[in-house]
Amino acid sequence: MHIRFDVPADPTYPGRVAAALSSVRLRRYGYIGAVLAAVGVIGFAVSRGFAWGDRVSSLCLTLVVAGLLSMLYSPWVRSRARRRSSRYAVEGAYDITDDNIMMRSGSESGGIAWDGVTQVRDTSEFWIVYVGRMPATVIPRRLMSDEDAETLRAYMVERGLLPPR
Repeated sequence: MHIRFDVPADPTYPGRVAAALSSVRLRRYGYIGAVLAAVGVIGFAVSRGFAWGDRVSSLCLTLVVAGLLSMLYSPWVRSRARRRSSRYAVEGAYDITDDNIMMRSGSESGGIAWDGVTQVRDTSEFWIVYVGRMPATVIPRRLMSDEDAETLRAYMVERGLLPPR
């Protein structure tokens, strides 16, 4: 297998990559926030029926506010990443073989050996490549030909990195 494709100097591309990579790590803040907010609302509702409710209501309100802030943290980080990364719009390229994934962006390049890849997650626009438990890079499907994308998908399924369809 040898797949090569270019990445145009699109100002929105680095932001989409940053959002895809950060969403994986930031998803838990949304879950934690939802739990905190739910516990706060339930605690607030239950405490209203008891004499000691006034003493607990400030704690419940704090849980609700902390939960809402936690849920808003992920979208805020993604928005900030998109804004900050727009100035990194440079041309690049991917060169994917049976042995590794080579990426070039501007004057920098780097690679990841397939032997080090532990899993690949499928999103609407990217394949997120993991080395260990950390997302290491993304492979943008929309910049590849359909034939190359299907070849790469089959290769990753064969290696056990993606589930079969």
